[in-house]
Parts: sequence; C-alpha cells; structure tokens
Amino acid sequence: MQNNKRVVTVIPGDGIGPECINSAMQIIAAAGVDIEWEERHAGASVFKQGIASGVPADTIESIKKNRVVLKGPLETPVGFGQKSANVTLRKLFETYANIRPAREFPGVPTPYTGRGIDLVVVRENVEDLYAGIEHMQTPGVAQCLKLISRKGCEKIVRTAFEFARAEGRKSVACATKANIMKNTEGLLKKTFEEIAKEYPDIESWHVIIDNCAHQLVKKPEQYDVIVTTNMNGDIISDITSGLVGGLGFAPTANLGNDVAIFEAVHGSAPKYAGKDVINPTAVILSAVMMLRYIGEFDAAALIENAVMVTIEEGKAQTGDIVGYDKGTSTSVFTKTIIENLGRKPTKWQARNYQPIKMPNISGNPVFVTPESRRVLGADIFVEWPQDAESLGQSLDKIAETSDFRLKMISNRGTKVYPAGDAFPDCVDHWRCRFVLRDTKADASPEQIIELLTKISAVHQWMHVEKLLEIDGEPGYTMAQGED
Repeated sequence: MQNNKRVVTVIPGDGIGPECINSAMQIIAAAGVDIEWEERHAGASVFKQGIASGVPADTIESIKKNRVVLKGPLETPVGFGQKSANVTLRKLFETYANIRPAREFPGVPTPYTGRGIDLVVVRENVEDLYAGIEHMQTPGVAQCLKLISRKGCEKIVRTAFEFARAEGRKSVACATKANIMKNTEGLLKKTFEEIAKEYPDIESWHVIIDNCAHQLVKKPEQYDVIVTTNMNGDIISDITSGLVGGLGFAPTANLGNDVAIFEAVHGSAPKYAGKDVINPTAVILSAVMMLRYIGEFDAAALIENAVMVTIEEGKAQTGDIVGYDKGTSTSVFTKTIIENLGRKPTKWQARNYQPIKMPNISGNPVFVTPESRRVLGADIFVEWPQDAESLGQSLDKIAETSDFRLKMISNRGTKVYPAGDAFPDCVDHWRCRFVLRDTKADASPEQIIELLTKISAVHQWMHVEKLLEIDGEPGYTMAQGED
C-alpha cells in the first residue's frame, strides 16, 4: 500500500496483451478502485535482451514487494530463450494453485447453451512433468521425470476444498491417472481421500482423468470443482473453456501463500495485435478474480455484472463471437462495459463469494517420515544395441560375483528377460532390475556402486534408481509381465 493505494505489479505482456490489460485497467478505474499500477515486463521483449528466463530482475523485485500481479499473455519465442516465462514466474513465486473457472455466459452461443455449466478446475501448478526435468537416455530415447510430492498434493487438495467453501460449492472431484501411474498420480488420489474426511460438508469422489474428459464433453454440469495434477489440469481446463465459448472467456488465478498472479490463459495472438479487435473478457475477469483476492468484493461484483450485461444484451460483440470482420472493437467493448457499471444481467447471477483460506503447510522439506525404510536393490538403465537375451546373459554373469542377482530386464515397461509371452518392438534403452540375494538385508551405497562398477566395465549405463521399501511396502512398480 502506498498513499492509501494498493500497489499491483502489471505486466502488459506480448502481442494483444497490452490492449487487454489496458481494457481491464480502464474498467477497474471506472469502478472506483484506487490501484497504483507498477508496470514491469516479461516475455518476448525480455528474451530478445538476452535474459534466458524471460523475466528481468526489476520485475522479480516488483513482484516480491507487491505480491499481486495482473499479467497479459507472454510469448515464448522459438529458437532462443529457455523456459517459458509464464512457468518461470509460477515457479519463482510458488504459485502452486492454478484456478480456472468455466461458467456459461449469457449471450455466447455454444453447443452447451442452457446446460448450466458452472465449474472450476483447480490444477497443481509447479510440479509433475512440468518440473521440466528431461534427459536424452540414448540418442533415440528421451525421458521426462514426473515428480509428484505429498506436500504438493496436500497443498492443492486443501486449496480445492477451501476454494469450494469460499464459493459455496457443493462437491470436489479428484481426477487422476492412478490406475496406471500408481505411485505418482496415485499419491494425489491417496492424499485427496485422506483430506476429504476433513470436509464432510463437501461431497467428494475420484474419477479417472480420461473418463473425466469424456464426462466433461458428455455431461459437464455434473462437475463443481475438479482438482488434478499439472499436465492433466492444463489439458482439461482448455476443454472446460471450450465448453463456454473459448479461451477469450477463460480467466485464471495462480495462487500461492505469498504471491498471486492473475492472467488470461490465451496466447499473445500476434496477428491481431494493435488492431483493436481482440476480446479482452478473459483478462477483465482475471482482474475480477484479483479484486476479490485483495478484498474488493463489491467492485469485483460491479465489474462482473457489467461484463455479463454487455455480453447478454449482444450490443457489443467481439470478433471471436460474430467474426472479426463485423465484431465490436476492443475499445468499444471496454467503453460499453464501463457504461453498464451498476447494471445486472437478467439471465445470470453472481455467486456469493467469500475470502479463500489458503492452506498453511509446513515449509520443512521433509514432509513424510516413515517408520522404516530399506533398499532392496536397484534398477540400472543400460544402453544396448542387441537383443534382450544377450544382455541378460551378460548381466547374469557379471552379477555372479556381486551381492545382487538380476531379477529381470524390461524395455519400455514390459519384461523381456527372462523371456515371457510378450513380443515388444524393443529400443536400445533397457531397465535392468537387480535385487539383493539376501532378501532381508538393506543394500548399501557401496554395494550398489560396486555392482555399477562391474557393469560399467562391459556396458554403457545412463542412470540408477534405488528400489526402496517404505514401511514394508514397495516404493516402485513392477514391469508388465514381472512377478
């Protein structure tokens, strides 16, 4: 706060971003909210300055100070720069919860008009495959690590239930692929089922993510809040926005315990930049979410109602609804919303919003402390240009002089040695599972290193995974066909 004004970092963004942000700022000012905007930059213009992250130091400092950001879409150029600037911002400030509402708009015709769609996707925002940890295992095989933490799961699950309470919603569904990825996606399912017991006032259930996507297309009105992992959420939240009119109507909040970033999820659309034709609704409604976050509930309702009146009456329709050759300009659309401040739509009713209570989770890196743990062996991943039988025979011979035996070899998740019924089309990337001969022992790092040294004298390996047993349960999965 400065001079009784709330200071907010504003990042105009790339392409159509500045036009959308300017529209939102005009409407907020007209609604009487006294905000001091601190303009900073990120994205394409910053990449071109040679800053690999796309986010300069003065932008980072502004966000650290102000803690609230309104942001336009950012371009991630192809051929230079590194990570997406959007992802960089989310990770820098641990905005772990991505909130994507999707609600039917009056006056926006879709195949689902009249169905009463009103749902929210709560997506984990910083881990999963989007941790971005990738390696080439062999010249022809790439790997991406899917990291799911109990801490991350607890934060996003509690946020989903608290968000449901804040909006007076009745149910939370957890969407995972736990039937296949039992340790990673399964961890979210397990965490959800444990925490759901603390919210007896809210109905909860689990759904497999592909069935969730199917049901969103078939019967979207059955959903209220959906909580899911990062990549799953990225995909299904685009589905949900498509149900109600497209990305031009899709606001987003990225919430953390310290910083909140509000943005539209659509891209920078450079071919429309500067033409005064773009639909700014997604950014305006993201700003509405921002106003609620900072406690400006009355102003948020005032603006939201004015947007809905404007869309409902159809007197100012943007090009994404009626075609860019005859759509209302961005500036006229903005002016019409301002003129409609104080009015309420006839076919749409605002929810009774309350402040959201973000979860207070320990900052201790150790979030789970088991009663027991031991190492049963190791998966050693080997590059091998020949067949499974010859590799297996070679590794069996190597293991004869070690504390381990070769249990099996798999290729892309299917057991291929000892030979079984499978007929996979193998690649040169082999997971070789070694287990201790003494089934009650705990493998030491020295034992694994000794085995690895023996193997490396003959074979080229790329990485090692310990086989953990945690509280008597295996902390790893079996290959297809492994017993």
